[in-house]
Amino acid sequence: MMSFSKLGLLILVHFLVSPEPISSSSSPSSEEIPKAFLKLAKESDVFDWMVGIRRKIHENPELGYEEFETSKVIREKLDELGIPYKHPLAVTGVVGYLGSGNPPFVALRADMDALSMQELLEWEHKSKIDGKMHGCGHDSHVAMLLGAAKILQQHKHMLQGTVVLVFQPAEEGGMGAKKMVDAGALEKVEAMFAVHVSPSYALGEVASRSGSFGAGSGFFEALISGKGGHGAIPQLAIDPILAASNVVVSLQHLVSREADPLDPQVVTIGQFQGGGAYNVIPDSVTLGGTFRGFSVGGMTRLKTRIEEVIVGQAAVQRCNATVKFDEESPFVPPTINDKGLHLYFHQVASDMLGSSRVREAEPMMASEDFSFYQQVVPGCIYLLGLQDENGEKLAFPHSPFFKVNEDALPYGAALQASLAVRYILDHNSEVPLQSASKRDEL
Repeated sequence: MMSFSKLGLLILVHFLVSPEPISSSSSPSSEEIPKAFLKLAKESDVFDWMVGIRRKIHENPELGYEEFETSKVIREKLDELGIPYKHPLAVTGVVGYLGSGNPPFVALRADMDALSMQELLEWEHKSKIDGKMHGCGHDSHVAMLLGAAKILQQHKHMLQGTVVLVFQPAEEGGMGAKKMVDAGALEKVEAMFAVHVSPSYALGEVASRSGSFGAGSGFFEALISGKGGHGAIPQLAIDPILAASNVVVSLQHLVSREADPLDPQVVTIGQFQGGGAYNVIPDSVTLGGTFRGFSVGGMTRLKTRIEEVIVGQAAVQRCNATVKFDEESPFVPPTINDKGLHLYFHQVASDMLGSSRVREAEPMMASEDFSFYQQVVPGCIYLLGLQDENGEKLAFPHSPFFKVNEDALPYGAALQASLAVRYILDHNSEVPLQSASKRDEL
């Protein structure tokens, strides 16, 4: 049963009744907030705290909907900070709350799950679980969001509104974002931001774009059934390998001859399994693949045609075919950044890093289930650079050699915190400013 933490419930009731005031005299200007937060995030008590969290989670990776220990760490840290939260949502999810409890509501997202792969990078805090690894940086996303929470809690007098901290399970193919939405994680939220680490950009750089940011993606599995027989007398068999081979070739025509060239799409067969002997025609073949695109309409048409081609081509070869897509959601929608929030992100990031360090990202065929949130509220996701220009060349996510440059953690934490504070200030300008205590000053 979902519930508030005991400590959190008391705190939530307190700030719903008595929100702390904002100070116009002791707080920095809106433009100064990002740099002030970055300076704070680089101080040892915040930086070392984030590094410790990240390394603990990295050593104990958990797959989608299995993030029980990761969720426990998050809740312990929120309790430590005195931040109320709800748990569980979507099995292991946690949603924390900072601020007055009143509008505007702005959300920040971190995904928690690891990948099913063996870490091959040798270092002191290598994964202790065989076959599981944080190979996409979600451990750093959690650490940075908790770092942002720490900064925000120290300056809660500036929050005449509410920051919603969304710690989400199962981003890697489990559609955890959809389950979080269905569980009510975005109640009252009107804008949302997320960060993803990337070795494609230098340390201290960020990148995003308005509109199409990441492709939608779906997965399918097809069973093509024929009639087994000896390879020496194929006329007595119905060969599913031949049928499956025709299917693979025909599926590529969906992109080359049916898709609009201005609406990029991809169909890939990554699994082809059938037969156990070189001279025996098997009874069946299993195919597995993925399809991707940048528009919901294109993805929907592609899904329909994939099934039609598989069934039709199998029939041409006298075989039967069944095609399975995910029953709950046939595909993850494309990730489409809201234009207004992208411009807002660009301004806040420029105030922190300088405009030359805020890059325009290219659209990518990788998918992000942050798109499920964007179907409900305007959202913007951005990339945070990891690459030390004078250091070793870092591997890309989903590599067994993937490595997070921990010097990036302060940038992500400070920018997430700045986006939230600035959003609240910019959308709550009618609230009169009052004095704050000296201990809440930057």
